[in-house]
Amino acid sequence: MNKKIGLKEAISIGIGGMVGGGIFAVLGLAVSLAKGGTPLAFLFAGILALITSYSYVNLSKAYPSRGGTVKFINQGFGVSVFSGGINNLLWISYTIMLSLYSSAFGSYAPNLFEITNNKTINFHIYSSAIIILATAINYYSIIVVGKIESYAVIIKLVILLAFICFGAYGLIGNPNVSQLAIAHWARPIKLFAGGMVIFVAYEGFELIANAVPDMIDPEKNIPRAYYFSIIFVIILYIIIAFVTVGSLPFQKISTAQDYVLAEAAKPMLGQIGFSIITVAALISTFSAINASLLGGSRVSYEIAEADELSHHFLAKLWNKPIGLMITAVATLILVNVLDLESISTAGSVGFLLIFGIVNLVGFKLSNDTKGNKIIPLGGFILCMIALVILINQQYDSNILGVIVSGIIIGFCFLVEWIHKN
Repeated sequence: MNKKIGLKEAISIGIGGMVGGGIFAVLGLAVSLAKGGTPLAFLFAGILALITSYSYVNLSKAYPSRGGTVKFINQGFGVSVFSGGINNLLWISYTIMLSLYSSAFGSYAPNLFEITNNKTINFHIYSSAIIILATAINYYSIIVVGKIESYAVIIKLVILLAFICFGAYGLIGNPNVSQLAIAHWARPIKLFAGGMVIFVAYEGFELIANAVPDMIDPEKNIPRAYYFSIIFVIILYIIIAFVTVGSLPFQKISTAQDYVLAEAAKPMLGQIGFSIITVAALISTFSAINASLLGGSRVSYEIAEADELSHHFLAKLWNKPIGLMITAVATLILVNVLDLESISTAGSVGFLLIFGIVNLVGFKLSNDTKGNKIIPLGGFILCMIALVILINQQYDSNILGVIVSGIIIGFCFLVEWIHKN
């Protein structure tokens, strides 16, 4: 059997990783920050992802490995406290993304069936139950996880494209279209910060790196897979943001912030549209949780194998890496303790720092990868500027998210320092 991955499959991995559950989780948050300029906020975040993908393309071609980002960081900085700390942050960032997807599932699910009359209790029951179910599936069979992901990518893209088509038609004569005017945009600095808070909606393209060793004609298909998938998702997100802001008044978007995409389908398709988008959100977030649990356990195994975590993490529980159970338990804690904005902020801070370091590796190794020096250097500088702007903006409005981010980063390096000493 030919197990090689073609261009279509590689692009699907990138699109599936990005349109996993992020757009369902953070769209309402993006609108609350950027207002009418939300499409531009998604464009800012997408451009940063596209610039960073240049480093991923060159590093993937020069150092193909299923370790992906972990391998690249170790290649650039050696096996050290610094590289180990950043790789630990990657693992925890996977956990944060899992919390984000679980949070979105917990927000959408009660719209179909309420277990109790208490909204908060419903959220915690659903967000916890979906993590437990996905963990059980991961322990049962990796093949099942793969099948869920392959079918989910098709289903969610079909539903989102249908939402765009019907939504664009529904904008004709809708008075809320005026909200997209420049007069309703947030201030430039807040607009950019809004794009960085929802940067987590793009992080999934890095999963392509893990599939590179199995790719057909990698020299040609690696850049196509990264660039095509990111550009497609940028366009998709911008149009979805455009339709959403043009369909609903800001007040209604704020009220339905956690499930705004479903609410945006109501003006065109009524309750049926609301239910269809809700189902799409549940399928997307469930598949993303499944895939991220698997990815998180592999990352922890790769880090331990590189001697950047204790070899205890190479142990297996029920024939799966022990990191799978640790990731699941940590996700359960995070989703039940932190609010959506704090989770999103911590995730974006983590991935902006990680991608900034990958860009720095791309710059350091540009002679070896035969790549351009200016683009990765620019990507590193932009990631750091974006990180500072995000932290500064969130410090005023969401200090808990900033504190959590700082604690997580400090913890990652402390664990590595203790391990090395």
